[in-house]
Amino acid sequence: MVKTTWGPVTQLNFLPRLFPMNCYLIEEDDGITLIDACMPFVAKGILTAIEATGKPLSRILLTHAHDDHIGAVPFLKQKFPDVQIGISRRDASILKGDRSLLSQEAQTPIKGAIPKKALFSPDFLIDDNDRIGSLVAVASPGHTPGHFAFLETTSNTLIAGDAFQTKGGLAVSGHMKWSFPFPAMATWHTPTAIESARKLLNLNPSVLVVGHGYALHQPADAIDRAINEAEKQLSRRKSG
Repeated sequence: MVKTTWGPVTQLNFLPRLFPMNCYLIEEDDGITLIDACMPFVAKGILTAIEATGKPLSRILLTHAHDDHIGAVPFLKQKFPDVQIGISRRDASILKGDRSLLSQEAQTPIKGAIPKKALFSPDFLIDDNDRIGSLVAVASPGHTPGHFAFLETTSNTLIAGDAFQTKGGLAVSGHMKWSFPFPAMATWHTPTAIESARKLLNLNPSVLVVGHGYALHQPADAIDRAINEAEKQLSRRKSG
């Protein structure tokens, strides 16, 4: 595990060379907020990092319901029985193994590994612009229908989940990077992901951190280029 800190935000990076997975600790007055929970085999590493802060785990926020972002939740819930777990209203159904689509959504299959049945239940549901401690929740569908990012307001760090990846080069969700294709392979709807990427760019974050890959400082120009590249790749796919 590699730990990196920006103000109140600490990135925990597991398997950096093989299949990098990140989760994030946010130090708040009432304890620690964990954003995403990687996979079960890193649960003890996450626990060790939380305990090192000297603060309790108050809440877990999930960017989306894919297995590689929720895996340690059951273990951590056992260790911190009072922890409050939050996920978007839309991905709460995916968390139960439900891949069905709403009538207003793009009718393309929900992709990626999701639980076959509920492994835990959320304690609260997240809506766009909800304020949770120092965090603002930002709806960013595309990777999944209910994907969310979180902007940490004191450091202006955007914790973007799988709305972007940086492993293999910065890319919008759904833009295939053959050196690390997995986020694109698990993306529900690329056009929606591109729209969300523009929304996130408009937040003008000082730091961009993601589910898979390294952090980017002052990322606006790089995000803009990534959006343009994603649009070009999508156009080629449609014309081909």
